[in-house]
Order: sequence, then structure tokens, then C-alpha cells
Amino acid sequence: MVMSFTDMRRVPSDWLQERLETVKSLNDDKIEMYEVAKDKLTGEHYLHYAYLHKQVAAIGPESTGEETFHHLMPIDSDDVLGLVFGEQSFTYPDHWNKTFLRNGPDGDYVWFDPSYTDQEGESEEIGASLQDQLLRFKQSPERSEEAVRKLLEELDRTLGKDDN
Repeated sequence: MVMSFTDMRRVPSDWLQERLETVKSLNDDKIEMYEVAKDKLTGEHYLHYAYLHKQVAAIGPESTGEETFHHLMPIDSDDVLGLVFGEQSFTYPDHWNKTFLRNGPDGDYVWFDPSYTDQEGESEEIGASLQDQLLRFKQSPERSEEAVRKLLEELDRTLGKDDN
């Protein structure tokens, strides 16, 4: 039985080399490369992005100071057609909003979910609101049990913890 890469936690790089074939090159310069690739065994398509990273601080005679990174985002048939016919944008990171494979430890590829950046922004907003509420309480001369209860209720609302 042939296993889809989407069903695996880690994908060996040699499997990708054996199974993926280029359908269409979208962009290829000395630093970045984009292509639509197809898994020969499953028929699944991927948007392949590779870029050359130049390490300015590379040290030692064996260090070239360059490393290539690869990302593979699963794409459906409509996206394949949109990409092949130039009707759809594909640049990283702007259009990479779905979980994708990227090269990771020991030459394997691992799944990466870029949605954490949205959650990170929300968390920063909540944190700033909490900090503001606590600062206002600290600056207020009121320290009664009622004032503390109101503060805790306000903090709970900010965190989305309504007991009602």
C-alpha cells in the first residue's frame, strides 16, 4: 500500500527525491525556486519552494556558508491549474497559509503549521490588555474586596472565561 506524505509525521528526504517529479517550474533564480511537483505514486501535487540561505558568519574551511531549504505545500487540483496557468500567487510566506512540509532534523521533512503566527498576534493583544488592566488597578487607590472581584471578572472576560 502506498502511503501519502500527508499521513506521515516525518518524511525521509530520499522518498521525496524518488517520488516527486516536476510538473512545471514557476520561478527559478539563483536564490529562490518555485515549482509544481507531483507524487508519482499517489498523484498528489505540491508547491515546492526552495531557497538558498547564505550564512554570513560561517566559520571553518569545510563551511561553504550556504544551505538550501525546501518547503512542500500540498495543493489541490484547482490550485494546480491556477499555478500552472499563472492565475494564482504562490510566493512564500504570503501565500503559504496551509500546513506544509519543510526540511528538518536528520534529513527528514516535518510538517509545519503556519497558523501559529495568527494565534501569536491574538495572544500578544490579550497580553497587552491584561497588562493594561493590571496597571490601572495598581495605580488605583481602591483595594477593597469589591475592587479585586471586579478586576478578576474583567480579567476573566478578557481571557474569555465567563462562568455564566
